[in-house]
Amino acid sequence: MTGICYTVFLIIFLWMIIRVRADTEVSCVFSESCVLPCSCQGGADVVIHWIQETAEHPLVHSFYHNQDQLGHQNQHFQGRTSLFKDQISRGNVSLRLTGVEVQDEAGYKCHCSTFRGNKDSFIKVKVNAPVRKVSIDQVGNRITCSSNWIYPEPELTWSTSPPSNTKLQNTTTVQQTEQQLYNISSSLILSDSDTDLIYSCTVSTHRNMRRASWRRLSLISSSSGYTTISCSASNTSIMSLIWRFDHNQTILTKPGPDVTYTVSEEWRQHVKDVSESGSLTLQDLTSHQEGTYTCELNNSEETYVTNIFLRIKKDKGIAVSVGVSLCVGAAVAVAVVFVFIYKKKNCRRERVYTEARNCDSQMT
Repeated sequence: MTGICYTVFLIIFLWMIIRVRADTEVSCVFSESCVLPCSCQGGADVVIHWIQETAEHPLVHSFYHNQDQLGHQNQHFQGRTSLFKDQISRGNVSLRLTGVEVQDEAGYKCHCSTFRGNKDSFIKVKVNAPVRKVSIDQVGNRITCSSNWIYPEPELTWSTSPPSNTKLQNTTTVQQTEQQLYNISSSLILSDSDTDLIYSCTVSTHRNMRRASWRRLSLISSSSGYTTISCSASNTSIMSLIWRFDHNQTILTKPGPDVTYTVSEEWRQHVKDVSESGSLTLQDLTSHQEGTYTCELNNSEETYVTNIFLRIKKDKGIAVSVGVSLCVGAAVAVAVVFVFIYKKKNCRRERVYTEARNCDSQMT
């Protein structure tokens, strides 16, 4: 019987320890504001201490005598902490932390004391800098995928659609910034045998992921009239859209789903329309607009990059018109020369005839 009682007592004791030390986990987004929740019994003369458990100078925020007491505050938190003062009397002693940094990821203790008693709460802060954008570019036979300012450390994987039997040869590098965020980049050598593949690059953490897909360069030919270039085969909704010419010249941008597109100054005379799916209609094209067009389409999960090489064909009607004009011009020129020669010959004949008459009159 004594053994059973001891076992029950031990279980209850361990349960109480676990219950007391049960941390509340809070996910905070890098550079944004975050609320660390804490509550206690309301009342007058409340004493509040927020402490970062592993810091050399642990005091994050103190409040007593009905006002903030920040004389011994850790300088790392200076100007970044505040309480909901109008709610303290009702028991809300939560801490607002602004401009969240990676260094803020730690365990925190909230100590609250009133005339009714003391209470300690424990909060575990996790910092998250999500994968917001994945870029994918081509240089020669190499495509490069990259994403920046991520936390925690991300992973990058390549895949193809449809799946390829060829092993994808890639080189991946990860760098950490001064703010302890991660930049990741990977380059992939294109296979000459797989020409109809869509290459996808996925950057992920255990909290979120984004993907970018790239399609090989396709060739279309068009006259100088209207030309429509398709952006993507996907029927997904568009969050943002960018069209570029020869990789670095921006044609137009559409930064959001409910925002109209903006055309750059040098392309205004050539852009006729943009469809809901992102297809670009051009007009009045010349040889100067022949080259590579890149469409970058973004939605909530993925970035689609499509490259199209546009070849400008000469309009046959224009060619025929030019040919006829040249022929007519040549004919007119020949006629003018013929008339000139004819008049010159007549002039000579008339001069000879006049001189002969004058000579006959002198002899008589």
